[in-house]
Amino acid sequence: MQKNAKQIPARNEIPAEHTWDLMPLFVSDSNWEEVYSNTEQLIPRYKNYEGKLADSFDVFLQAIEFDLSIARDIDRLYTYAHLRSDEDTTNQNAQAMLQKAHSLAQRAAEASSFLVPEIQSLPEAVISNYLTNTNISQYLFYIEKILRYREHTLSKEIEEILAMAHEVVIAPMEFFRKLDNADMRFGTITNEQGNTVELSHGNFITFLMSYNQDVRKNAFHTYYKAYDNHKYSIAQSLASSVKKDVFFSRVRKFKSCLHQALFPDNIPDTVYHTLIETVSSNLQPLFKYLSYRKEALGLTELHFYDTYVPLVADVPFSMEYEEACDVCAQALHLLGEEYISTLHTGLLGGWVDRYENRGKVSGAYSSGCYDSPPYILLNYDANTINSLYTLIHEAGHSMHSYYSRKNQPYVYHEYTIFVAEVASTLNEILLSHYLLQQYSDNPRMQAYILNREIDEIRGTLFRQTMFAEFELLVHTMAENNKPLTFQTMTDTYTNLLHKYFGNTIVIDTDLYLEYLRIPHFYSAFYVYKYATGIAAALSLAKQIINNPDASKRYLQFLSLGGSKFPLEELRIAGVDMESPEPVIDALQYFDSLVDRFIDVHKKIH
Repeated sequence: MQKNAKQIPARNEIPAEHTWDLMPLFVSDSNWEEVYSNTEQLIPRYKNYEGKLADSFDVFLQAIEFDLSIARDIDRLYTYAHLRSDEDTTNQNAQAMLQKAHSLAQRAAEASSFLVPEIQSLPEAVISNYLTNTNISQYLFYIEKILRYREHTLSKEIEEILAMAHEVVIAPMEFFRKLDNADMRFGTITNEQGNTVELSHGNFITFLMSYNQDVRKNAFHTYYKAYDNHKYSIAQSLASSVKKDVFFSRVRKFKSCLHQALFPDNIPDTVYHTLIETVSSNLQPLFKYLSYRKEALGLTELHFYDTYVPLVADVPFSMEYEEACDVCAQALHLLGEEYISTLHTGLLGGWVDRYENRGKVSGAYSSGCYDSPPYILLNYDANTINSLYTLIHEAGHSMHSYYSRKNQPYVYHEYTIFVAEVASTLNEILLSHYLLQQYSDNPRMQAYILNREIDEIRGTLFRQTMFAEFELLVHTMAENNKPLTFQTMTDTYTNLLHKYFGNTIVIDTDLYLEYLRIPHFYSAFYVYKYATGIAAALSLAKQIINNPDASKRYLQFLSLGGSKFPLEELRIAGVDMESPEPVIDALQYFDSLVDRFIDVHKKIH
């Protein structure tokens, strides 16, 4: 007799203690509607300030504080609506609230659109006088960031024209998205059980993890055949996106596309170049790992489609959510009592929406706003170690948010994307460090954890740096008026593949097309942040493990929010990203992991 399959519960079947507590945001949906209505009525008041910022300091300060108060209210409204919507996407009322929140944010953005240009256009004598007033001291950095853009801001008329061109500007990205997600078909392959299965973005990597090489090979070549069929069209869309970046960097008087992309965070171009130079000149540990991978899989030659197969099959694992919270606290004990107790209380007391239910969004994230706890959405599964890692990863984000909100005023509570992954990645590293100690007598589990960490660094540090170098090369080609064609971009990417993989893998011609499928390339010079983030996290983790005082600097870093530029914040933590040292540290750490893994792995085989 067949047992009934486990049913996914409806939202109303989940015990309240397993869900997040949204009461700190709003006590009810009707309370939300009340605040929504009040905020909506305030938006027309922006007109009271338009064209009047030069009249007096009081008007100037009131305008800034009014804008921030509206933004704060909208953050609160939006956070509640999106959390209620994500916990159950079938909840029509929550969907309606989310749409209303989006609409309100858009109307506020339109009504306040005069503010930044007007601040930038204030006469030097006026703004200099304003900035000497003691009542503005809290907003000095905020205003400094606005004024930095003065030389890159054009006349009101031209800015309006550029804004009107938005839909045209994003056309290459939208074309790629539609083609890649809606129109592309990847055909079918035969799986390990001999069944015919449709290939998709969603299951492609799963097939590459198959222990059957024929399945991996077939999936790889079938997948890339779809890109081969559209290669000229996609190459043209990518070239157009790059040329769009060149156009805007020139119009806005930036030295280069790279300079424009790094300007908001005040990152010198040298940080980008140093990352590429340091990683690309220290590839031997990666080659060592890939060579061992070939040996471990018993292959005469290693192809790219052989690089995702787990070298240690899934290990038996079971850990209920409450125990996982205890393990997180133990793994992070080096960060101090306040960090641990705050996190542990939050994870068990209303921060986390723990388990899957029908209609709930998949995956995991940390979210919230200045006036809420740092909420976490999970779909926790007690039978996979990945859920433990996901929990501690999102906890890193949430504790970063907790410290930022606790120590900063609203205007500086948000940290930048450049530092966002540092806290989450550091937590994962400390978890691996802890688990390797706990499983010291279990070589199989040790090998699994080491391999997991190796593949994480490989995918983030090495792979994203290669992507970053590709972005730099194609943008430089466009800036030097060299043609961006399918062939020139493919040749560029091919050279990088040979550089970053050496002789360790056989590079199939289909892999030359990989750059055509990377959506991040339509948001230029973004992926390098993943690589710098993991380098910074590894450097900090090393310091925290070896020196108890390092955790105090780290907590200070978490408390800074967005009150300083990211490089300065990281220097306070104890990492100088303008130097190659953090990247070198990360590469050395990777090398040591590979050596440890090879040693342990050989013992279990």
